Amino acid sequence: MTASEIEVKFTVAVPKVSEEHIAQAQHKAHEAFVMELLRQGDISAGRAAKLLDIDRWQLGELMFVYDISPFDDTITREELEHEVAECARDLEKFPQ
Repeated sequence: MTASEIEVKFTVAVPKVSEEHIAQAQHKAHEAFVMELLRQGDISAGRAAKLLDIDRWQLGELMFVYDISPFDDTITREELEHEVAECARDLEKFPQ
């Protein structure tokens, strides 16, 4: 699969909004976009976590919020092995 960059822009006419509220709205829009790509199977859970700059545990919580099942019956053996390897690398970060 080749990588591509996607830029999403839209204009919303609203009265004066604080910078903080704009930043929060942009963050939520980014989150929703990434989670929809995950739901559709266009990106892996590991990729979604990286795009959102969160760990896999936090992604699991977001998947629950967005009603996305952690189980994918369309995943190939190679993709599953990659996911397992990512989890193993994440696990190594924690002391025993």
